[in-house]
Amino acid sequence: MASQITVSGEDLNARPVTRAGEVLEVVPGLIVTQHSGEGKANQYFLRGYNLDHGTDLAIYVDDVPVNMRTHAHGQGYADLNWLIPETISAMDVRKGPYFADEGDFSSVGSVHLGLTDRTVKGLAQMTAGSFGYRRLLGMDSVKLGDGSLLIAGEAGTYNGPWDNPDNARKLNGLVRYSQGTATDGVSVTGMAYANKWNSTDQVPQRAITSGALGRFSAEDPSDGGNTNRFALSARVAQSDDRGSWKANAYVVKSELDLFNNFTYFLSNPVLGDQFHQHDDRLMAGANIARTLNGSFAGLPMQTTFGLQSRYDAIDLALTDTFQRSFLANIRSDKVGEGSVGLYAQAMVHWTDWLRTTVGWRGDYYAADVTSLFNANNSGHANAAIGSPKFTLALGPFNKTEFFLGAGYGMHSNDARGATTTEDPVDPTTKLTPSPLLVRTKGAEVGLRSRIIPGLDTSLSIFILDQDSEIVFNGDAGDTSASRPSRRYGFEWTNHYRPRSWIDIDADLAVTHARFLGYDSDQAAVYASLAGVPEAQIGNAPGNYIPNAPAMVASAGITLGEKTGWFGGLRWRYLTSSPLTEDNAFRSQPTSIFNGRLGYRVDNGWRIQLDVLNLFNSKTNQITYAYGSLLKTDSLYSLCYPAQIAPAAMCRNGVMDYVLHPVEPLMFRVTITGQF
Repeated sequence: MASQITVSGEDLNARPVTRAGEVLEVVPGLIVTQHSGEGKANQYFLRGYNLDHGTDLAIYVDDVPVNMRTHAHGQGYADLNWLIPETISAMDVRKGPYFADEGDFSSVGSVHLGLTDRTVKGLAQMTAGSFGYRRLLGMDSVKLGDGSLLIAGEAGTYNGPWDNPDNARKLNGLVRYSQGTATDGVSVTGMAYANKWNSTDQVPQRAITSGALGRFSAEDPSDGGNTNRFALSARVAQSDDRGSWKANAYVVKSELDLFNNFTYFLSNPVLGDQFHQHDDRLMAGANIARTLNGSFAGLPMQTTFGLQSRYDAIDLALTDTFQRSFLANIRSDKVGEGSVGLYAQAMVHWTDWLRTTVGWRGDYYAADVTSLFNANNSGHANAAIGSPKFTLALGPFNKTEFFLGAGYGMHSNDARGATTTEDPVDPTTKLTPSPLLVRTKGAEVGLRSRIIPGLDTSLSIFILDQDSEIVFNGDAGDTSASRPSRRYGFEWTNHYRPRSWIDIDADLAVTHARFLGYDSDQAAVYASLAGVPEAQIGNAPGNYIPNAPAMVASAGITLGEKTGWFGGLRWRYLTSSPLTEDNAFRSQPTSIFNGRLGYRVDNGWRIQLDVLNLFNSKTNQITYAYGSLLKTDSLYSLCYPAQIAPAAMCRNGVMDYVLHPVEPLMFRVTITGQF
């Protein structure tokens, strides 16, 4: 497809980034941001989706899934803080539900990060920068038997510009033994990661405007968390006279404790609304695929069959807290969730200029939920779904290829939402369980051309429908359902290398995102608040999808040879987005420049300066709009202690922009030695 790309680890690491997850911004149209502390998963935006912490963007590292299903903080939670960017060998990117070997969370796209097997020389690196940023990295490989043993370690600290320092403390380690190559070889990889941090979460704009809080202040300084991850994986691949096969297996043990307060004093006017999310899981899986070279009606054909399996054993808890101290239980669950995916696809080369791939995928999910505080929310859920796939490629004609893709996809919902029948906060409120699997379907046409020497340009036009955006609300412990949605738009990607020492790229992505249909429940809420009949409201809630960006743009230039001076400048832009369904609240656009300047010598040593937020843009990493309550709000005194204000106003709080600012101008100096 025109939207498929492969990026080398060298090109990926040539970009200045604030945090490890931002290396994914090499994906055209993808924005990676952070609305909390440095140990929490990033927030992703792609093709008109606010992907939250990973839903509908499947991320794999060395064929091990990163997305966590039925997670305490959100479905598809994809934490990449444990990733060491220098260990990445390549990144493969696909977009759309057109590929039979892509399953859960991949409807919008998938990113596969491959790890390097060995280094040419040992690497020692030290970085120091603004706001207490420190990073030490060491990496080396040695020959061991018929293979190579790679060892890498990272230690980092960061406070950030926040009045309440993040005090992030991170340790990473990787050990990898490999023989052969990615297509004919074997590898075994072990990883370990731990992180602790404080977090300055988003704060209401009214508190900043009034001077009650500074731009980098926190309403609840006790927010933060700690996490760890330990993983062991193995991969084997081999080719033979009939084709090739590959297999991998993995086991991941992870834990997260997260303390957040997003509504401040709305629910608890005395102690505040902080809550604790706990996720402790053991994830294990195995995959195998066989590709056969053959023929169809005398035409060359490649057929691939695959089996993918995964099981998660998860302990989950949601509690009310005050300054990280326990107040009350909301819900606690034990979940066992397993899945099996079978797929087959056949690629036929009809002529030198025409090839098609037809595929089908079947997924089966089963989950057992044991709710420890409310047996009525326990239960068993299972679902199966089939997804046909099709792609077509024409060309090349005069160094230009044309592509067509169409297919069905899916994503899983939180298993707790599929068995919950009563509101965990108020059991008298009955809830309708959500489906375990949700259908998506999409189509895409595009072209890629190299007709201009040195320029690789591609254009993709896409449409993506989702049956519903039903999600489990990990922050509240219940489920919420929204309408079906549709997104369509285009991506224009350009990569130009006129000289060996000049590398230029520019990308533009435009998306139209809307809910489909009429939300009668939301209309009733609006009518109640306005005190008028619902008929007078009409479709007042609107069809805008909150935090769905209509345009993303980026551009950059990288200069330099293998030795001598090198540098680069990058720009990324996120346009204003609707924050509410009626479009009454909109975010400000975000425009950020990052720069790099350095010098390499022929013995492998280098020194570089990264300048992040080069022009000190006073914009926001993320902006939301919702109701909250501060003790300084006039509504607070009307609600408490005597409820003078209407109950609905006290319950809904003050509607306002809630934001997390971009860090100001920062400098980071890195010294790297090879030996």
